[in-house]
Amino acid sequence: MISRIHTITGLSLALLFASVQPGHAAGSVFGGKKKEVVAAKKLTPAQSALIDKAIVREKEVVKVVKERAPLVETYIQNMKVDPVMRQVPESDEHFLGRVDFGKVIGDTPYEAGPKAGQKSKTGIFKGSLSFISGLGGSLHLQFSEAGFIQMLLMDSNDFNKDHYNFFFVRNDFLGTIPTAVFDVTPVQGKNATGRFFGRIWVETQNGNVVRFNGDFAGAEKDYHEYFHFDSWRTNVQPDLWLPTSFYVEESDPKSQTSTLKFKAINHVWGYVLKVPTVTAENTSMEVQNATDVSNDAQDQSPLGAQRAFERQAEDNIITRLFQAGLLDAPSDFDKTLEALANNILAYNQIAVSSPIRVRTLLTEPLESLAVGNTIILSKSLIDTTAVVTADGAQQTGNLNTILAFQIAHILSGHKLDTKYAFNDRLLFPDNAAFKRIPMHHTDADNTEAAKKCIELLQAKELVDSQKYFGLYLQQLQALVKGLRALNEPMIGDALVKSGTDQSFWLAALMPKAEKLNAKDLKQQAAVPLSSFLRFDPWTDQVITMHTAFEPILSPSDKMPFEVAPVYIKLAYYKPPVEPTVAPAAVAPPATPSDNLAAPQGTDPNAAPAPATAAPPPSANTPGAPSAKER
Repeated sequence: MISRIHTITGLSLALLFASVQPGHAAGSVFGGKKKEVVAAKKLTPAQSALIDKAIVREKEVVKVVKERAPLVETYIQNMKVDPVMRQVPESDEHFLGRVDFGKVIGDTPYEAGPKAGQKSKTGIFKGSLSFISGLGGSLHLQFSEAGFIQMLLMDSNDFNKDHYNFFFVRNDFLGTIPTAVFDVTPVQGKNATGRFFGRIWVETQNGNVVRFNGDFAGAEKDYHEYFHFDSWRTNVQPDLWLPTSFYVEESDPKSQTSTLKFKAINHVWGYVLKVPTVTAENTSMEVQNATDVSNDAQDQSPLGAQRAFERQAEDNIITRLFQAGLLDAPSDFDKTLEALANNILAYNQIAVSSPIRVRTLLTEPLESLAVGNTIILSKSLIDTTAVVTADGAQQTGNLNTILAFQIAHILSGHKLDTKYAFNDRLLFPDNAAFKRIPMHHTDADNTEAAKKCIELLQAKELVDSQKYFGLYLQQLQALVKGLRALNEPMIGDALVKSGTDQSFWLAALMPKAEKLNAKDLKQQAAVPLSSFLRFDPWTDQVITMHTAFEPILSPSDKMPFEVAPVYIKLAYYKPPVEPTVAPAAVAPPATPSDNLAAPQGTDPNAAPAPATAAPPPSANTPGAPSAKER
């Protein structure tokens, strides 16, 4: 098993420096020299009032974050020069933890909870500090865990006019949000070392900071390289913008081809996750408005009892993964995937006792899993297969293949261990770092499922899926040695066989595709991370992005499986719309169509007809409704 948290080989980082607009402030020089602020125009009364609002709102954001225990995920890619692609990942690291920010945000500047080496008090999330410290250490942050927190909150104690200068730059729109842009520099002589130095975007309606990028000011003679971050927030509730994602990169000063030394992405979600208590597990509940029909219930046969027990395990797992923040809330996108999955059964004339359900795992590693009749696909597996074509065939073909692999497990009777039917088996530990939950299939099961998957893809409506996913695997094979963390699953089945055997379970599909050619600008086998889905950090629902077409002008534009900068289409919060009940109507007679199965008879075991109401996923798929808090 590959360790998820260890020192990154060859990663030599330093604290960061943001470029500033000419005429506003001079650059930062390490080795003892100070930043010098040149003369700038005085803020107008309206601009000064907006900054005052931003200072007040920032205090409220810090207060809310300190009351929450969301999930924090960081994925780092160290880069190397490539003669064709310009740069490709050389190695990677993945961190995932649930953090009680009240334990890591200190009351004094640049102090994050207890000092390093001190033991935190007993209680839940006692590992929060060590988790954040681990991230800070791996990124070689000068201010350790406090530096990491500043990428989310700029300055959790002293973001005010006494400690910072503000210079107006311009007005700008981020998505649909009107903003005023300001450059920010720490006031000299106010313990400026380590304070935020960069640029902020303040929405003009209520004064919330919605984006900021830059570095931490100051001078340390031991640091000679620069390090930048770009942090974004989401309007999750009325007048509440919370940290969502930030992107980090460091240039390689020795590179003559502008190759980065590393780049990283951080996501925060699950703000509404409840902090578990001892009494919560033993709370009795009375069922309201339920009719007692126990006397009418049928007896269960031994086979029926076995299936009921397995369904109990399935429901337990799905519920607990959702409660832990790993699984998305049900969404319209899940329904689209369910339609594709059930079409695979229909095209193969296969009937199952209950329809296939599909959910999205919100984490970065490439993996999938079948839990009973529920298929789970990781967000990055969906994102990196979302190759945009005019007819949508390549993306749909890729999804058909990864769904078919887990459908093959279901049809082959590869059951999850029924020990998960006992709820106590899924009480996750309360420390900050997540560990692998062993729900993957055995090697023998995966080998059998791979053969069955290819059989399912022989249906004429699915046969082209083989060449698309075969090309995707060729692209992954070219990078797999450097993407070990991305290919280590959190809970389910990886695409590779193991950390030591990096061949693929579905390697038989690779010869069915055209040969991978990185120089061919018309060929795109895989796309960057976060290419198709984003998620609401408050509700944990996935939302398909509406992206514009970007032409490929050089091989380096492809960026397969790479981390990319964050650029969120910001919008003001809209409360969820309650569904309305439409009046009953008589369904019109069905119209024959070439892509519909033949009319079914009265045989209760007949395979269902392919669904036609759910189109394949595309960049224009509508967003999902909000989920309930848990």
